[in-house]
Amino acid sequence: MPILGYGTYELEGNEAYRGVLAALEAGYRHIDSAAWYENEREVGLAILDFCKTTGIAREAIFYTTKLKLNNGYDNVKNAIKRSLDACRLGYIDLYLIHGPLGGPAARKESWRAICDFQKESGGLLRSIGISTFGLRHMKDIVESGMPLPVVHQIDLHPFMTRPEIVAYSKEHGMVLEAWAPLVRGYRFDHPALISLAKKHGKDVPRILLRYSLQKGYIPLPKSSSRPRIESNCDIFDFDLDEDEIFNLDRLNEELVTDWDPTDCD
Repeated sequence: MPILGYGTYELEGNEAYRGVLAALEAGYRHIDSAAWYENEREVGLAILDFCKTTGIAREAIFYTTKLKLNNGYDNVKNAIKRSLDACRLGYIDLYLIHGPLGGPAARKESWRAICDFQKESGGLLRSIGISTFGLRHMKDIVESGMPLPVVHQIDLHPFMTRPEIVAYSKEHGMVLEAWAPLVRGYRFDHPALISLAKKHGKDVPRILLRYSLQKGYIPLPKSSSRPRIESNCDIFDFDLDEDEIFNLDRLNEELVTDWDPTDCD
């Protein structure tokens, strides 16, 4: 799985298509979508068109999408089929439960359906995981005896560090993806970030993305602007030192940038 991804939340229609195409042209090889975003078709088309135009194999692109609703075993399997049909990519590299809503029984039923589909489909779901799960939700899955998720996608940034969730995810072998690595722009004017940006000769978004990488997370920045898409992947020519990472961790204020179902039933 490429260590930097392009997020498509709130990108629809032509904007989603153009954004994904710009990201692929800039060098991204990891694209994140979801049934909830209603852009699986446009995202898939952009990937296919890029591969056709450049001769780059579809296998070089890591594609993620997610289950919208925990609404029953058969419904979940049908939702996976709809996502496969929508993207037209032949298979899905990573499929996630989008959230823990619905209660313990519904979550476990969704996970069982995803595990069974993966086992039965002969490679149509390459990897499977979870998104925005709290500790209790993860324990339900871990203690169920079913296969463990390989990825946990959740909002992670210096202002929401989630140490317990991060530790539990890592303990059980889950790779962490950060779906709000740029804090949705809410803290771009923070003095600590501005200071680091000046010191390293980078802008604040790149400081935040570098932080995410050095924490061992896979950041999924989103933008519809081609210049911003390109600059967001220019993060491999500098490092933050241990003290800088430590001081960024101390900025934690449990800031929720969008939704946070980690405490739901």
